[in-house]
Amino acid sequence: MHEYLLYINGEFVESGGKKTFDSINPFNQEVVARVALAGIEDTQRAVRAARKAFDEGPWTKMSKEERSALIKAVSDKINERKAELEQLEVEDSGSTIRKAKEDVHLSARAMNYFSKLAAMDTVEPVDGLSKPGFSQNFLVREPIGVVAAIIPWNFPLKMAVWKLGPALAAGNTVVLKPSELTPVTAMELAKIIHEVGFPPGVVNIIPGYGEDAGEELVRNPMVDKVSFTGSTAVGRRVMSLAAITLKKCTLECGGKSANIVLDDADLNLAVDGALYAIFYHQGQCCEAGTRLLLPEKIHDEFLNRMIEKTEKITLGDPNDMTTDMGPLISEKQRERVLVYIKSGIEQGAKVAIGGSVPQTPKLKKGFFVEPTIFTNVGNKMKIAREEIFGPVLSVIKYKTIEEAIGMANDSMYGLGGGVWSRDKEKAMAVAKQLRAGTVWINEWHLISEKAPFGGYKQSGVGREFGVEGLREYTETKHLHIDEVGVREKKFWYDTVVPKN
Repeated sequence: MHEYLLYINGEFVESGGKKTFDSINPFNQEVVARVALAGIEDTQRAVRAARKAFDEGPWTKMSKEERSALIKAVSDKINERKAELEQLEVEDSGSTIRKAKEDVHLSARAMNYFSKLAAMDTVEPVDGLSKPGFSQNFLVREPIGVVAAIIPWNFPLKMAVWKLGPALAAGNTVVLKPSELTPVTAMELAKIIHEVGFPPGVVNIIPGYGEDAGEELVRNPMVDKVSFTGSTAVGRRVMSLAAITLKKCTLECGGKSANIVLDDADLNLAVDGALYAIFYHQGQCCEAGTRLLLPEKIHDEFLNRMIEKTEKITLGDPNDMTTDMGPLISEKQRERVLVYIKSGIEQGAKVAIGGSVPQTPKLKKGFFVEPTIFTNVGNKMKIAREEIFGPVLSVIKYKTIEEAIGMANDSMYGLGGGVWSRDKEKAMAVAKQLRAGTVWINEWHLISEKAPFGGYKQSGVGREFGVEGLREYTETKHLHIDEVGVREKKFWYDTVVPKN
């Protein structure tokens, strides 16, 4: 069993009350790690450290190149320790080993990208405003200050990197709160950050509960920005608390993404793509393709092919390379998913496959739910409206593409969407009408640290990744430099100031 302390001000320390919690393997319910639990006072201590590091420490005085080198060193260390991190990600989150390998690789790649962003110019001319002999005008992008980063449990290492990378690249200091369900790889990241030599207080990592550590981070007046990923319900709470001190917020929240198949789609590609969209990581993805919109013309054939493929999906030990789907994160999450399945049945949807807990003896201790496909779903049903966060697909039949677009947009969410068609122009025309932050054509789930990611409507506020995501962690300053030089020529002063 692993043991982890809080990481505050460059030191690994116990919580103030010496409280701990156990992180549980969702496959066998064994204890993976005993972790120090950050309370309100610990959170305040971490914020003070981050504040001091920003206001007084060497971090903000470093050159862009020096900060870039430290971020790049984190990327290199992740690559050096990839086998260990992969294993910990499997044990702590229930990720399959195949997915964990991808996650660790992408985490290192993302940190490398953010190291390059750190070296970007932060001063640029204001187009059309500067005039020789009158003034020079520049746009200066400066770090916001102290960033509170709050991440969920579904992609522990990637989420930590996705928050820390751009915040540090912009020159901020950070307090990161990983989920209490999956703290392990974030705490290993703390070790890496310490090892490569970040100044004390620049990065602080404190596992804790949302109602204590999380809310204190959002409320604390010494925090300048909140970057949150999680449910829309909690996102609303974060936004309301941040409003008290008018903090800037980036909120990446829930989704109920619609996957539209056109009648000319390549079925071999679209069927596998639709399964990947919903069952990747057991459906525990904010952008999962949870609503599948099929035209009447190909509905039955498409559905039959999906059922046939779903029957072959292997549930099992996440460490086994032949396992396609692992367990859900917790018993609580499994019960939530089962309640939604029951709701679908009660409202008249038909279970085409799955719908229950597998009875295989070797899966007995794991928090498994069978991959589930509902047909005869109406777009107003609960299973088609609310984010389930599990392996549950709602198949909805449509007659016209206009109807499909209308149903896709008839949601409080707007995180992702997809269109499947052999005709790229037709697919583009549909994609442009979808009210979603990311739309894939003949693809799903491919998110890059180089492209902005975020949601329309109640799926969030702001964007992560890319240059646009980096700017979410900056303040914009207009710098005006006078070139007139003499009082007599500044006639605008005369509107107030006496000439004599």
